Amino acid sequence: MSTQQHDISETIFGEEPPEQKNRVRGHRQPRNRSRRWAVLGSAGVIVAGGLGFAWPQVSLVVDALQGNSATAMDFAGPGQGEVKIVVKPGHTGEQIATTLRDSGVVKTRTAYLEAAKANPQAAQKIQPGTYTLLKGMKGVDAFQMMIDPANRVAKTVTVREGLWATETYAVLAKATGQPLASYAAAAKNTGALGLPAQAGGKVEGWLMPSTYEFPDKATAKTQLTMMIKETVNTLTKLGVPKDQWEKTIILASLVEAEAKLDVDRPKIARVFINRVEHPGAGTYGLIQSDAAVSYGAKRRALFPTDAEKRDASNPYNGHIHPGFPPGPISNPGAASIKGAYEPAAGPWYYFVAVNPITGETRYAETLDEHNRNVALLDAYCREKPKDCGL
Repeated sequence: MSTQQHDISETIFGEEPPEQKNRVRGHRQPRNRSRRWAVLGSAGVIVAGGLGFAWPQVSLVVDALQGNSATAMDFAGPGQGEVKIVVKPGHTGEQIATTLRDSGVVKTRTAYLEAAKANPQAAQKIQPGTYTLLKGMKGVDAFQMMIDPANRVAKTVTVREGLWATETYAVLAKATGQPLASYAAAAKNTGALGLPAQAGGKVEGWLMPSTYEFPDKATAKTQLTMMIKETVNTLTKLGVPKDQWEKTIILASLVEAEAKLDVDRPKIARVFINRVEHPGAGTYGLIQSDAAVSYGAKRRALFPTDAEKRDASNPYNGHIHPGFPPGPISNPGAASIKGAYEPAAGPWYYFVAVNPITGETRYAETLDEHNRNVALLDAYCREKPKDCGL
C-alpha cells in the first residue's frame, strides 16, 4: 500500500473517535455495506490519480461515513495545558503527525497532515528539537505552532576547536547539566559511542567541535555519540580512507593546536609531514611541537618549560621522540581535518607564529631563515609579554 493510500485508509477506518466505531462499523445492513464499499472504491481510484485532487473529496467521504462534520477528526481547540513534543532527526511529517496524535495534541493524524499539505514549504523547514504545544488543538493550529521557531525549545552548546577531551567534558556538563563525571565514564565504553576501531579506544581527537542542539535531557553518552558521528561524517565527506582516519586526526590535532588562520592549516600540515618523511639533518624527524609537549605534560601553555622539553617520559614530547605523537593532542575542527588530508605543497621544515594575537605565521626551509623569524617573535614578546603568556 502506498503512503498516500495508507493515510486515507487510516482517515476512514482508523481515526474515528471510539464512541463512533460501533455506529460506523458492524451495525449496518448488508446493502448499506455494499454501498459503503462502492464509495470507498471510488475514493481509492481518486487517490491513485493524485492526492492533491482527491483530498476534499476524501474528506467528504469521511464525513458521509461518520455521519457528522469534520470535527470527527479534529478537536475544536484552542487547547489547554502544556505538552512537550520531540521531533528527532530524520522524522517525517507522518511521524510528527503520529507523535502529535499519540500525545493528545491533535485528535487524528489527518488533522495535522491536512494543514501540513496546505503549506509544504513551511512543513519542510521544521527542525529537530523539542516543541511546546497544547493538548486538544486543532490540526491547523498545531501546525502553525510547529513552524514557529518561538515554540522550539532550542538549547545549543558551542564547543570550540582545539579543546582537549577533558575540557570538552567541562563545557558540555556546564551547558547541559549532566554530571561532569558521567562524560569520562561514558568515554570508557567507546563501543557504545560508535567510536571507530581506528581510534584505538580513545575519544581524544574525535569530539567534533561545533554548535550542537542536543535532545532534551540528553545523556553524556548521547552527546559524545553525536560528536563522534560528526567527525566520522567529516572524514567520510572528504573521502579519507578508513585506514588513514587516525593518522589524519592526529595530524589535524597538531594543526588545530598550532594554527590560528585557515590559510595556514594546510601549510603547517605540510611542515609536519616534511619533518616526519625526511628525517635527515636539521629536524631529524622531530616535529618539535610545543603544543604537543604541553598536552603530554597536561599543562595549558603557549611555551613549555625547558624541563618539560627535556622530559623523555612524555610520549608526546616531539623535541625528543621522532615521528608523530601516539595520539591526537586536541579535538580538531573540519578546517584542520581538511588541511591535514589535503596539505599544501611546499619545501618548508619550520614555521613560527610571529604574532600570537593575529596568528601571523612565517615559514622557512632552513634553520637560519627560521631563526630570523623567531627573532621577530622574541621582539614582539619583549614588547608585549602578556600576549605571549609571559
